[in-house]
Amino acid sequence: MNHLFLHCRPGFEKECAAEIQELATAAGVYGFIKTREGQAYVIYVTHEPDGAQRLVGQLHFMDLVFARQWFVTTAPLANLPPGDRVGPLVEAAQALPAARSLVVETPDTNEGKELSTLGKKLTSPLMAALKKQRLVDPKSRWHWHLLVLSGQCMYLGVSPVDNRAAWPMGIPRLRQPREAPSRATLKLEEAWHHFIPEYEWDVRLAGGLRAVDLGAAPGGWTWQLVRRGMFVDAVDNGPMAESLMESGQVTHHREDGFVYQPKKSVDWLVCDIADKPARVANMIALWVSQGWCREAVFNLKLPMKQRYAEVARLRERIEQQCEAAGLDVALAFKQLYHDREEVTGHIMRLR
Repeated sequence: MNHLFLHCRPGFEKECAAEIQELATAAGVYGFIKTREGQAYVIYVTHEPDGAQRLVGQLHFMDLVFARQWFVTTAPLANLPPGDRVGPLVEAAQALPAARSLVVETPDTNEGKELSTLGKKLTSPLMAALKKQRLVDPKSRWHWHLLVLSGQCMYLGVSPVDNRAAWPMGIPRLRQPREAPSRATLKLEEAWHHFIPEYEWDVRLAGGLRAVDLGAAPGGWTWQLVRRGMFVDAVDNGPMAESLMESGQVTHHREDGFVYQPKKSVDWLVCDIADKPARVANMIALWVSQGWCREAVFNLKLPMKQRYAEVARLRERIEQQCEAAGLDVALAFKQLYHDREEVTGHIMRLR
């Protein structure tokens, strides 16, 4: 169990690799990276035979920015015979701990999507064979993963039940609402799913809360706030969707989002302004340190190069500014499925 498989967004393999290399080294688990541009995954191979298993025990998956999902595995199973792929997979499973369920995945590429049918066909017979060998345990702390790279090459591995992404491949199944003014609405919905535990939604996303949406037009993120029953100050020089204005929950301020200041503190700040990431980070730090909001979700549009380094630098800048203001905050970043050349940040005042 010395291979750690990490799903990521195609084109962000270098960022995912740099991040896991840095975190693994800091944890004292040394190894090397195997990846190539555009394949939508990274493999960290540890020098120690149990290194990958140790890593998922020491690292918190939610702290990873560029990895969508991970699992511990062995070397890939190559040259699988078309007539009996299940047999070699079950044999390989003997080297892994028993797990409670099976998730079949492919890389998030066009080629990977074409393999999903094969993966589905393997699900039932493989699960039946694993049960027959008593390798399925409903009380296990692991989930099975079958990653299909081709008809002849696959990975079989496990991920911790309590330290992984909630969705297969880290891709949420969210539907685009017909009523929402833009597709950007799903970015905020996914952010809530990722950063806020579902059992806290009724309190932290409750109706009656007050929110500010900077760069709001035409209202994709405002729509999510209104849907939750919040009252929103939508800040943008552009027009807002008429349906949102008719809700009675939205006040439109035709102002520059970087200049706007609330008259009273609000519960939520959301911001999807396309500008330099440093400028957005400084604004978020200002809002939190001044006490203008309790919690915020925001996007940082990343540069073409040194994207991982840029996220680390801006994280440090926000934390330092909050610390200088005497604040204790929880700050996290994630490149969500509905993000593109950006990452989504979440910050909350703890005291």
